[in-house]
Amino acid sequence: MFDSVSTPSSLLRAHRKRQLEERFAAGSRWRETGLGFTTSHGGFIEPRNASRMFHDVCTKAELPQLRVHDLRHSCATLLFTMGVQPATVQRILRHSSITVTTGTYVEVIEAIQRDALDSMGSLFGESDASASN
Repeated sequence: MFDSVSTPSSLLRAHRKRQLEERFAAGSRWRETGLGFTTSHGGFIEPRNASRMFHDVCTKAELPQLRVHDLRHSCATLLFTMGVQPATVQRILRHSSITVTTGTYVEVIEAIQRDALDSMGSLFGESDASASN
């Protein structure tokens, strides 16, 4: 499943092909949910089963064992690092309020703000060495 030539898009295309085959095999038992990742009958994947599948994927890919929820934190951190506004991150993560988003990722936001302020020295011709004196 995982090799050096696999790309995210090729993996998703292969998954979609498998899902279409499962849909055909399920026939009238298929439940159309509009989801990209489902059971072999189109239903919702139970959280415990999703965690178990993710654990198996990490093992097969020889990756550290992470929780699925860790991917959510990674996503938010990467979005903030890219300069995405907190309100946009809130909507992507589907947090109930901006306070939840900014409270959870306050350290990340503060680190990005510090980096932004530190880089302002380059606007005024300061190098890193002269800025520290």
